Amino acid sequence: MANTISDMFRMEDLRKKLFFTVAILAITRIGTVIPVPGIDPVSLENYFLIQSQSSNIGLTEYLNFFSGGAFSNFSLFTLGVMPYITAQIIVQLLMLIIPTMKKWSEDPDGRKKIQKITRYGTIVVCLLQSFVVTVYARSIQAQGFNVITINNTAFTLISMLTVTTGTMALVWLGEKITQKGIGNGISLLIFAGIVARIPSAVSTMIQGIQAGTISIVAVAVVLVMFILVVALVVCEQEGERKIPVNYAKRVVGRKMYGAQSSYVPFKINPSGVIPVIFASAILTFPLQIASALGSNVRWLQNFANWLDPQGAPYIIIYTILIVAFAFFYTQVSLNPTEMAKQIRENGGSVPGVRSEKLEEYLTKVLNRIVLPGSLFLAFIALIPTIIQLIFKFPASVAMLFGGTSLIILVGCDLEMMKQIESVMKMHHHEGFLKTKKIKSRNKSL
Repeated sequence: MANTISDMFRMEDLRKKLFFTVAILAITRIGTVIPVPGIDPVSLENYFLIQSQSSNIGLTEYLNFFSGGAFSNFSLFTLGVMPYITAQIIVQLLMLIIPTMKKWSEDPDGRKKIQKITRYGTIVVCLLQSFVVTVYARSIQAQGFNVITINNTAFTLISMLTVTTGTMALVWLGEKITQKGIGNGISLLIFAGIVARIPSAVSTMIQGIQAGTISIVAVAVVLVMFILVVALVVCEQEGERKIPVNYAKRVVGRKMYGAQSSYVPFKINPSGVIPVIFASAILTFPLQIASALGSNVRWLQNFANWLDPQGAPYIIIYTILIVAFAFFYTQVSLNPTEMAKQIRENGGSVPGVRSEKLEEYLTKVLNRIVLPGSLFLAFIALIPTIIQLIFKFPASVAMLFGGTSLIILVGCDLEMMKQIESVMKMHHHEGFLKTKKIKSRNKSL
C-alpha cells in the first residue's frame, strides 16, 4: 500500500492530476463559507443556532447535506450542484418522450446539443431555487433576525444572480476535474461536501456523549453497523454476474480465428450511486420550496411537514424513486437489445439460449439483478432514519453513518481508485515503449 502511494506521487502526470483535483476541491470549499452580498453572517448563525434545538433541524441538515453546509451559510454555492442534476433528470426523461433528442444522444454533435440544453435548464432551475432562497431569507428577517442588510428588492436580484453564477461555476469546475483531474467531477464535489462535514459531526457526537444524550453503547453498536454496511456496499458495488458467451470460428480475410469463450459482466448495481443522487435531487427541490415559502402559504407548510425526511411518506417515495431510477438508468446504459445484436453479429451465442431468445434472456437476467441491487440501495439510504429513530442520534451525525452519504463516499472512492490504477498501468506501458526504439536489421536503410 505504501509503495502504491509513493508510486502515485512519483509519476508526474498522475501527480499533476491529483494536485489539480485537490486544488479545485479546495476552491469549492472556500466558496461555501463566503456569504452572498447583503447577508449578515452573525445574525444568520444565531438563527440556525436556535433552529438546531427545534424539530426542523432535520430538514435544514438535509438541505445542507448536498450543498456541503453552504445552505446554512447562504453562501455563493448555496444550491451546490443539485440544480444541474435536476436538469439532467429532466433532459433524460425528455429523451424518452421526444424521438429527436433520442437521436441526438447517438452521435457526438447531438450529445453536445443535449449538454447545452442541460446547462440552459440548470440556469432556469437555479433562478427558481435561488428566488426561493431569498424568500426564505426574508422569512427569517420577519422573525426578528436582521440577516438582510440591504433593500429587499436589491437583495433578491443580487442573490439570484450570485447563487446562479455560483452553481454554474461549480458545474464548470466539476467538468474541469473530469477532464484534467481524477474521478467524476460532479460526484467529487458532493463527496467533498460530505467529507467536510465529518469533523463537525464527530464534535456533535462527542458533545452528546458528554451531555448524556447519546449512549456510548449506542455509538459502539452504530460503529459496528457502519463497518458492516461499508463492507456490504463495497461487495455490492464490485459484485457482478458473468454471462458466458461462446464465439464460433471466423474467417477474417485470409486468416481463420479459432473458437473463443468470453463473458458479459452484469454488475449487481450497474447504475452505482446515480439512483440515490437522482432520487435525492427530486425530493430536495420540493422540500426547499415548501420550507422556504411555508411561512407565507399554509398548504406548503403542511406539505413540508408531510414530506418530513423522517416521516413514512418521505421514506416510501424515496424508496420508490431509487428503485425506479435504478431500472431507468440501467436500461439507458445497458441496452439488452443492442447487446444481443452485437453478440449475434460477432457470431456469439450463450450456452442453452436460442439466438432469437437472447434479448429476452439478457433482459430477464438484468431485471433479476437490478431489483435486489436497487432494494439494497434503498435500505442503505434509509439507515440514517433508522439510527435517528432507534438510537436518538442528531441528524447531522446520523446522515454520516449511513444512507446516501455512505453510498456516495464508497462509490466515489472506488471509482477514483480505478482511475488511478488505470493511469498507473498506462504510465508503465508508456515507459516501456519509450525506453526502446525499433531498429532495422539493415543499417543501410
